[in-house]
Amino acid sequence: MKVTTRINGNLITVAIPILLIASLFILAKSEAFASNISSLSIGITLDLLFTIPAIYFLLIRKKAIPKITVVPFFVMGMLIAFQIIPKEHQFILKWVKTWIFPIVELSVILFLVYKIQQIRIQYKAHTLQKPDFFTALQEASRAVIPGKVSTLLTMEIAVIYYGFIYWKRKKLSKNEFTYHKNSGTIALLIALIGIIGIETYVLHILLLKWNHIAAWIVSGASIYSGVQIFGFLKSITKRPISIENNTLLIRYGILSEVSIPIKDIVSIDITSKDIELDSTTRKLSPFGNLENHNIVITLQKEYILNGLYGSKKSFQTLVLFVDQKEDFKTMIENNPNFLNQHVEKSNRIQ
Repeated sequence: MKVTTRINGNLITVAIPILLIASLFILAKSEAFASNISSLSIGITLDLLFTIPAIYFLLIRKKAIPKITVVPFFVMGMLIAFQIIPKEHQFILKWVKTWIFPIVELSVILFLVYKIQQIRIQYKAHTLQKPDFFTALQEASRAVIPGKVSTLLTMEIAVIYYGFIYWKRKKLSKNEFTYHKNSGTIALLIALIGIIGIETYVLHILLLKWNHIAAWIVSGASIYSGVQIFGFLKSITKRPISIENNTLLIRYGILSEVSIPIKDIVSIDITSKDIELDSTTRKLSPFGNLENHNIVITLQKEYILNGLYGSKKSFQTLVLFVDQKEDFKTMIENNPNFLNQHVEKSNRIQ
């Protein structure tokens, strides 16, 4: 309920300045504007450049929304003003573009550099305790940038890092287990990248006959999707499932993950039988039935599976694929916390 209320509040916060911009756009196309073009041009320009961004700032000042999001409304207002205000009445716009906009642009760049430096400092601090890049980056980003922005930033950096920077072969420890070698996921993602490449080329050729800008926009979006999938693919090979400090760290690249104390595991079964997925039974892989499974883990209570771009799903039974399934099952069942939990359960039954 609280989450829904917060989401609705954020939507209203964004909707108010957008509605104000739309009303000014309508005013600029009206007969009233044509009959009083000089004074209304000044008023609309000032409202788009300063009044609406100021109203938006007042709406978000006590919220978790980053204050830097005021800048897009300023830029959007300036772009719209150049479109709807006649050129002979754009003297304020031109002055703002020449003197104010460069200051805003420089401020944004300095702000981003400062935040990146903060993330680097936080990342170094977290990597001393947590060597996994994605985990350290998540915590560093959350410490510097609030809300959903940190999640989006983390994911974009991780895609680039795993896709194009981290090429060193991952050496597994005894407590680490892969899940991509025999599952068929890598082949699936490679095929998907190939399909995107072919479709991008064909669609680009067709769209060029209609509109060059549209062709390059669509092609750019497709290439970006291909880059993301490649980053996801590489992350699957670099982030194994592991058992550390009596905790089971279940990962599926940067696509999904969850940490489970071994004491909360009721059972771990090796099975490839079809399992009906519902609100309490989830599959680790976001590809669902496109990927096989061979392990089913049942827990004492519900946990949250963290997914792509901050999505969350509750579960009490998790279905996944592990290449070394027997070793994985044995290591968990031989863990003292798992054994103690079952001994206590047996004693209670007696």
